[in-house]
Amino acid sequence: MDTVRLPRCDGTVVEHVLRDPVPWVRPTAPLHSRIAFAAAHVVADPLRDDGPGRPVSLDWDSTLAFRRHLWSYGLGVAEAMDTAQRGMGLDWHTAQELITRSAAEARSVGGRIAAGAGTDHLPSRPTGLDEVTAGYEQQLAVVQEAGAQVILMASRQLAALATTPEHYRAVYDRVLSQVDGPVILHWLGQAFDPRLEGYWGSSDVGFATDVVLDLIRDHQAQVDGIKVSLLDAEHEVRLRAALPEGVRLYTGDDFHYPELIRGDGSHASDALLGIFAAIAPAASAALQALDAADDAAYDAAFGPTLALARHVFGVPTFHYKTGIAFLAWLSGHQPGFTMVAGLQSARSVLHLVEAFRLADEAGLLPDPSLAAGRLRCWLEVNGVHR
Repeated sequence: MDTVRLPRCDGTVVEHVLRDPVPWVRPTAPLHSRIAFAAAHVVADPLRDDGPGRPVSLDWDSTLAFRRHLWSYGLGVAEAMDTAQRGMGLDWHTAQELITRSAAEARSVGGRIAAGAGTDHLPSRPTGLDEVTAGYEQQLAVVQEAGAQVILMASRQLAALATTPEHYRAVYDRVLSQVDGPVILHWLGQAFDPRLEGYWGSSDVGFATDVVLDLIRDHQAQVDGIKVSLLDAEHEVRLRAALPEGVRLYTGDDFHYPELIRGDGSHASDALLGIFAAIAPAASAALQALDAADDAAYDAAFGPTLALARHVFGVPTFHYKTGIAFLAWLSGHQPGFTMVAGLQSARSVLHLVEAFRLADEAGLLPDPSLAAGRLRCWLEVNGVHR
């Protein structure tokens, strides 16, 4: 058995014995009870000088290999989303290439893919709503040409300009009239991006919900579903029950996903989650159990992951990407712990040590010896002596 000495916040050190790896089983047929996307992160190229404010360079081999890992467990890939550091270092020029490459990779393996179309290439405060609409149209064309399903991302630029629900409707009505297939709308809460406060024209969630529902009803043929990341399970349950027949709610709630995906007997959530990038084998096992109507196996797979998810997505929630990349490195999915814009420094040593411990408890480290060895080296580099 592998052991590693883990520092604690009181200055003491505890000897941690790693568990044996869990033999997670890949599905032999497509998952069918729910549609599930994992929002995938990107791997920075450590040999390029692309710190904050500089052009981005990715390790394409590792980035695409991680997507093949997700597809191998039957999950879809949600590409170029906030997990991939959209708005936090990943520029639109690189995002275009990422979408194109990933969509081609998806075709080669028969994987499901959706990708974010937004307005992040525009100035932080555009000249008006027409410029925001044109920005959406430009990115929409790229995603559609690549052959990926469109995720119509929430727009910081629109939030900066819009003061009423009518402003949001003016943009979304025009954009939705141009899509070539049903899209996924995107409602990202303030915890994930403070600049999206008051999205849909009000900080009152109930009022904003009415705006969203009116939009969906008026464009039902163009809307596959809506991804909601408000970390409010009760609101999600109410919203999904109010959606028109056939419109999906894709949970983005990384705190309550097991209960929301299971459903309440009348309605259930599909999934578009950043944490699924870190827990793909367990998420796949849970969804396979759901397909087989095996509640015990569902709980056994998902239950141990919840503490990890709540830790990785702890305040400040928008820095969850650091934990996702750290666990990918410990699991052998990338050669180094590097992130676009140097965001590997966004979480503390103690935070990432706890992520390691919780991932091990959930059976999510496929090679415990590799993970332990990498953690020891990383701790020493960070001044934590063995």
